[in-house]
Amino acid sequence: MSQSDLPRPRRRRRFLTAAGLCVLLALVGYLVVQFNSLGGGGAPHCTASDTAGNAGGRGARQSYDMTPEQAANAATIAAVGVAKGLPDRAVTIALATAMQESALRNLDHGDRDSLGLFQQRPSQGWGTPEQIMDPVYSAGIFYDRLVEIKGYSRLPLTEAAQRVQLSGFPQAYAKHEPDATVLTAAFAGGGEVACGGPAPTAPGDPEKVRGELKRIFAKGSLHTTPASPSSTGDGGRGIKETEVTVVEKSDGGAPAERGSRAIAGWAVANARGLNIARVSYNQRGWIAGQANGQWQDKGLPGAKAGDGDPHNANQGEVRIFVKK
Repeated sequence: MSQSDLPRPRRRRRFLTAAGLCVLLALVGYLVVQFNSLGGGGAPHCTASDTAGNAGGRGARQSYDMTPEQAANAATIAAVGVAKGLPDRAVTIALATAMQESALRNLDHGDRDSLGLFQQRPSQGWGTPEQIMDPVYSAGIFYDRLVEIKGYSRLPLTEAAQRVQLSGFPQAYAKHEPDATVLTAAFAGGGEVACGGPAPTAPGDPEKVRGELKRIFAKGSLHTTPASPSSTGDGGRGIKETEVTVVEKSDGGAPAERGSRAIAGWAVANARGLNIARVSYNQRGWIAGQANGQWQDKGLPGAKAGDGDPHNANQGEVRIFVKK
């Protein structure tokens, strides 16, 4: 028997096993360090749900996962529809259309000269490239053309969307209707959007937040905002935030309440891009980098409790705290 025919010693197999275990432990250690470096917030992510909190019971709650970019764009599309006073059906049609056309991404390219969330074409009268790349504008002009269709809310979604878009694939919109319905509930109805990830480390610009809200909601005139933002301490930990507060008008009724829900969802979905640290609305609060991005009731771990909490929102208020 030659030397090459002899069985190989098992030491090499044990060595490879040990080396693999070391690599695995190193990977786990890296992930733990990364998690801690992000303040326990984990990787950025957003989940829209059609019911808030634990309502609906296990198995009844529908959800849709998104990146922060997709969530911010979905929130803007929904907010523009709410600001225009349009029904949930219009918001669902718009969201399903953008999901098909761009996967809720503000694309700077497309078929021929198509651009943006809805892949609108400057050459077809949708606006200038700069306008179309503005999500507020592109959502607004989509709604303007949608409402020109008589009885659009009673049409099948794919037919209503196709009459606006004139797409080469008219049946493609239908498959997005269930998810678009969840998004509509999350941003304009009784659901919610939760966004996880690290707390902001850079200061935000409260005037930019205020300006974006005015661009979307000013025409509706159902809310007011105080002229000057205020600074609020963070539980004695030395972290200060600048506040932007939106208040429902006393005669706003149900439309103003719907608008407040849209504003709260918009703020959470745009928290990563605008360095928003927390949002308070309707006896609940969302805090960046805590509770895996979930909204918290008063008194729950990670949430502020008690009437003296400086972050609590009064009835009819949405309080947005930007990192200072």
